[in-house]
Order: sequence, then C-alpha cells, then structure tokens
Amino acid sequence: MRCPQCGCLEDKVIDSRAVKDDTGVRRRRECLKCAHRFTTYESIIREGLKVVKRNSVREDFDQDKLRRGIQNACYKRPINPEDIDRLVEDLVLTIQRDFDKEVSSAEIGARTMNALRALDQVAYVRFASVYRKFKDVDEFIEEIRSLR
Repeated sequence: MRCPQCGCLEDKVIDSRAVKDDTGVRRRRECLKCAHRFTTYESIIREGLKVVKRNSVREDFDQDKLRRGIQNACYKRPINPEDIDRLVEDLVLTIQRDFDKEVSSAEIGARTMNALRALDQVAYVRFASVYRKFKDVDEFIEEIRSLR
C-alpha cells in the first residue's frame, strides 16, 4: 500500500476491524518512513452479475438503478431514507448471495415488490404498476384488493 503522504510502499497495519455486516475490513496503517497514519478498506470484488431482461438482453446489475426505482415508488411517502438504504442493501446482498453470474429481471422485481409490500403498501402498488405495466385502473384496483 502506497503512503498518501510520502509515497513509500512500506507500512504496518496498526488495527483491523470488520465493517458493514462483515462484508469488508477496515485497516489502520502507519507508514514506516514518515509515520503518517491512514485508513484502507478491503472488500471482495465480485464478478459482474448480469441481469437478464424480459427481451433476453443482458446488462450489468446496477444497484443505483434498483435504488432509483425504489425511491420513485416511495416518493412523498412517510418512509425514512435509512429504511430505503437498508432495503436496497438487503436486496443487493441476497441477490448477490443467491445468484452467481446471472439473475432475471423478474426475480429482482419480485423480490423488490415483496420487500416494498412489507415496508409500505402505497409504494408497493406504485412499484407494481410500473413493473407489471398496468394498462388501466382495473388492474390497480385488483392489485389493491390483493393486499387485503
């Protein structure tokens, strides 16, 4: 690890701690040349998970795209941003754990709807309307009835 102060390549690890649900390691280091202390983070780099769309096109899994969809569904709802962050984090972790190389967009959508259903029913219906491509009011009414 190169010291950000002097550029020396020799350092010693002073402290190591697990971070974020044991998904990485935080290391406190000290440069052996100038004694500057700095922090580094170590985590697993996963091979790129691909999403298989309905039309069979494959694209990279995009956590930010998932977050945007959930945030849009939760717009102007009494939901804490921390709850959205936790929901996205949980979804990403379970998807990466359960799928090695590819996951269908249908699987991501189903898992997201289940999570939103537990979080906020209005956000769930909003997400479902886009995901399932509701064509008219009757489909909204049917989905709302299924919540009861």
